[in-house]
Amino acid sequence: MPSFSQTQTVNHSAADMFNLVADVEQYPVFVPLCQSLSVRGRKSLDDGREVLVADMTVAYKIVRETFTSRVELRPDENVILVEYLDGPFKQLENKWTFTDRPDGKSDIGFFISYEFKSRALGSLMGAMFDRAFRKFSSAFESRADEVYGV
Repeated sequence: MPSFSQTQTVNHSAADMFNLVADVEQYPVFVPLCQSLSVRGRKSLDDGREVLVADMTVAYKIVRETFTSRVELRPDENVILVEYLDGPFKQLENKWTFTDRPDGKSDIGFFISYEFKSRALGSLMGAMFDRAFRKFSSAFESRADEVYGV
């Protein structure tokens, strides 16, 4: 199963980066391949966590696919977990971690593993997804610079 993992140091706090990644409605503005994203529902839990269900449409050339995910925001832990619910994947797991550093910067961890239901779609989209994931970190860092300043 294809996977991608990266940790990157950025010039923003863990809390700011958590909030930026948690603001999924803004993804179409800056996330590679994200054509649209709509939140179906959002629920705040008693322990401070927030859960939302979202539909994200990714597009590349003539290929366009929509999938549904459950996103769990854990601000007290600086963790975001994404659980795949429906769409073109057989499986998709995604985890973000945000850790403050003593120098005022933070380390952002990104992990994703996925498998398409269709081998043909996997062959067509696989290499493109890998390239897109490699651009995710810089897209989020650039967005943070734009939102929070450099």
